[in-house]
Amino acid sequence: MKMRRMVKVAATAALALCVTALGPAAASAQDTPGAAATAYVALGDSYSSGVGAGSYDNDSGDCRRSTVAYPQLWADANAPSSFDFTACSGARTTDVIATQLGPLSASTTLVSISIGGNDAGFADTMQTCVLSGTSACLSAVATANQYITDTLPGRLDAVYDAIRAAAPNAEVVVLGYPRMYELGGSCVFGISEESRAAINSASDNLSEVTAKRAADHGFAYGDVRPAFTGHEICSSDPWLHSVTLPVTDSYHPTAAGQSGGYYPVMEDLV
Repeated sequence: MKMRRMVKVAATAALALCVTALGPAAASAQDTPGAAATAYVALGDSYSSGVGAGSYDNDSGDCRRSTVAYPQLWADANAPSSFDFTACSGARTTDVIATQLGPLSASTTLVSISIGGNDAGFADTMQTCVLSGTSACLSAVATANQYITDTLPGRLDAVYDAIRAAAPNAEVVVLGYPRMYELGGSCVFGISEESRAAINSASDNLSEVTAKRAADHGFAYGDVRPAFTGHEICSSDPWLHSVTLPVTDSYHPTAAGQSGGYYPVMEDLV
C-alpha cells in the first residue's frame, strides 16, 4: 500500500472514531469526508479524454470525452463536490494553456493531466512507421526523441506553471503514456520489430522527461507503463488499439486500458 493511501486510510479511521465519540451531530456534518471537499478538474489530450474507449459524450464534439475515461471513472467512484472535464483530443501543451484552464481557481483541490505526446509528434511518427518502412520510422522516432529531450521540457514547464498559477492550492497528478508494443509478441504482420522497439524507447524517453518535469514542479507522476505491461499491442490481451477504424482510435487505450491501466494509477496517487 502506498504511503499516501496509508495516510488517507488512517485519517479516515481517526475521523470515524471522532464521529462515534461526538454522536449524530458530528456525523451529519461529515457525511462524506474528503470526497465532498474535492473540486476536480481533468485536463489533457486524447489519452485523458478517452479516445479509443468509446461511449463519447455527444456534447464534447471533436474533443471526444468518454464516459469511461479515467477522469470520469475517478469522479464516479469518488463523488467530488465538482468535476470539470476539459481534456480534448489532439491537445498540445499550448492548447491546454489557451483553452482548458478556465475551470481552475484557488478553490480547485485536484487536477489531472496527460500531455506532451502530441507536442512530440506522436500521430505523425506512428503514421510514418506504418506507411513508410523501418528506415523512415527510425528517422521519425529519432526526430521525436530529440524534441522530447531538447524542447518538450520547456513546453511542460510552461503548462505546469500555468496550472499552478491558476490553481495554487490543488494537488496535481500527471499521468504518463504506456509503451506501445510487447516485443516478441504475437503480431505476425505490421511494422518491423526494430520499429516497435524504437517506438517503445521513445515512450520511455517521454515518460522519464515528463516524470522529471512533474517532480520539479512538486506534482505527483503516475507511470502507467507497469500497469500496461502484458497488455500492449502484440500481447494476448491488448489494452491499446493497433490500426483500427475509426483511424483516430488507433494507438489509444481501449475501455479496458482506461479502467485497468489509467484509473488504478490515478486512484493510487490521490
